[in-house]
Parts: sequence; structure tokens; C-alpha cells
Amino acid sequence: MAGSKAEVAAGAAVLAAAVGFLFYAGQITGAGRDSAGQYDLRASFRSVEGVTVGTDVRLAGVKVGTVTALDLNPQTFFADATLSVRDTVQLPDDSAALISSEGLLGGNFVELVPGGSPENYDAGAEIEDTQGAVSVISLMMKFAGGGDSAETPAPSAEPTP
Repeated sequence: MAGSKAEVAAGAAVLAAAVGFLFYAGQITGAGRDSAGQYDLRASFRSVEGVTVGTDVRLAGVKVGTVTALDLNPQTFFADATLSVRDTVQLPDDSAALISSEGLLGGNFVELVPGGSPENYDAGAEIEDTQGAVSVISLMMKFAGGGDSAETPAPSAEPTP
């Protein structure tokens, strides 16, 4: 009888952990949240490395929204992102969106940089000024390799006198 009580307790613990993981996943992806109080903006990036659905959208370091969709545009081969932003944040229509890193080992997020236009983006508008993710690996390779090999002049084919 003692063995079956231990098995029931272990099963209950596993079930509670599974429910906890499902709740956490729902919070991260935004599942179950209503979109009231938010509007969508679109942006195309050359690279969205490190950004997924549910990634933070920040303005001045404060979370103001999330990435709700990522798709590849087959005509431009850019990544089209849909950003859901709080209604209380009205962005000028010359604002920029760029993918920033939290640090050398941190994750990426979408940073909104407000412009100075008196007109604001409407819901569903596209942010034209974007900057994609910078690959830390390619930067380190350039640094370790001393720069781009295309900058090095080719050796001369003529013998020197």
C-alpha cells in the first residue's frame, strides 16, 4: 500500500509540473491573451536571428508589445514580422524598428526608435525603417580574421627585379 501512495504522489507531481509548463508556455507565446488595447504594425527585416513569436517589443527599454507573427516574404526574401503594440504607445510614422541584443550572451528583442513626425502610424501600417539582427559569430570571424579578405590586395604575377 505504501508503494502505491508513492506512485500516486509521483504521478501528481509530474502532472503538476506539466500544467506549470503549459501555463508558462501560454504566457510566453501570448496564447489566451485578448488583443484589446493593442494594435498591429508590420516590419520587414533582412534577418530576424534570435527573434521568435512572443519576443518582446521594447521602447526605451520598456516592454510595449510582442512579436505575434513571423513569415518569409517569397518575393523579397526578407522576414516579415507582425508587432502587437499597446494602444497607449502611439508611434510617429517615421519611427524605426531594429533587432537588438540584451548583451553578448543575452537574447534578442525588437527595439522601437521613435521618430519626430507629427503623424502617427495607423493600425496595420508598415514600419519602413528597419535594421535586422547582427550576427555575433560573423563579427567575431571578421575580428579574428583581421577583416574581409576582399580588402587584401592580390599578389603580383610579375617577378620583382
